Amino acid sequence: MYDMTHRRRGMAIVINNKEFQKKTKQKTRKGTDQDADGLFKQLTNLDFDVDMNDNLTCKQMEDVLKKAAAADHSDADCVLVALLSHGEEKMIYGTDGMVEIADLAAHFNGVNCKSLVGKPKIFIIQACQGSKVMEGVDMPDAVGFRDDDLVIDAPPPQTLPSEADFLYYYSTMPGYYAWRNQEAGSWSIQSLCAVLKEHGKSGLEVMQILTRVNRTVATQFESRTREEKMNRKKQIPCIMSMLTKELYFTPKNLAGRPSSLV
Repeated sequence: MYDMTHRRRGMAIVINNKEFQKKTKQKTRKGTDQDADGLFKQLTNLDFDVDMNDNLTCKQMEDVLKKAAAADHSDADCVLVALLSHGEEKMIYGTDGMVEIADLAAHFNGVNCKSLVGKPKIFIIQACQGSKVMEGVDMPDAVGFRDDDLVIDAPPPQTLPSEADFLYYYSTMPGYYAWRNQEAGSWSIQSLCAVLKEHGKSGLEVMQILTRVNRTVATQFESRTREEKMNRKKQIPCIMSMLTKELYFTPKNLAGRPSSLV
C-alpha cells in the first residue's frame, strides 16, 4: 500500500468554473458552488490542505497547477486536483475556452514533478465528456460476479513509468453528458462527498470508496425534465486508474504526524 504517514496529507487544488465568457457559448453552471463547498469540507476532513480557485481562464488553470506541481511534495502523501466545469471528451473548459485534461495533469507526472514520483496523484473531473445521454435499464433482483486470484512473479522494478500512480475519477463515461442539479449540485460530486463523509476514514481502500460512489450515482439518480429526450436518463462515473498500490486515507493523527502538528 502507499505510504500515507508523511507529515502532510498533501495539497488539494479545487478549480470551480461557474461563469464563462460569451465567446464560449457556455451557460452558467448553477449548483457548482454546492459541489465546491462539499469538496472543501470533505477534503479538509481528510487532512488535505485545500486551495480553492474560482472562474479561471485556461492559462490561469495551467499556471495554478504548474505552480502547485513545482512545490516540494517530499513531506506529503499525495496530491489531489478537482476540476469542476463544462467539458467535452478529454477536454475541460476554462472561462475563455477549452484545454486538454492531459495537458493539465502532465505537470504532475514523473518527469515534471520529481517529489511526487511513486505517490498518488488524484484527479476528480466533474464535467460533461460528450453530449450523449445514458438510458436506464431494468435491473435483475441479484447480480453477482466471481474473480479468480491472479499471481504474477516478477523481479522488483528499478524504475517507474512517468504516468504511473495517477487516478482519474470522471463524473461520466467518455462521450456522455454529466448531470447537475441547479440547486443541490452535481450527481457525482454530491455522491462523492456523501461517501467520503461516511467512509473516507473508515478503512476502505480508495477503489472501494469510488465504487460505492458509482453505485450511488447509478442507483439513486435519474433525470426528471419536461423535455422528453432528456427525461429519465442515467449516469455512471468512470474510474481510470494507474495506481500501483492500494490507497487508504489513514487519519493523520494515527499515521505518525508529530503531535505538535495535529
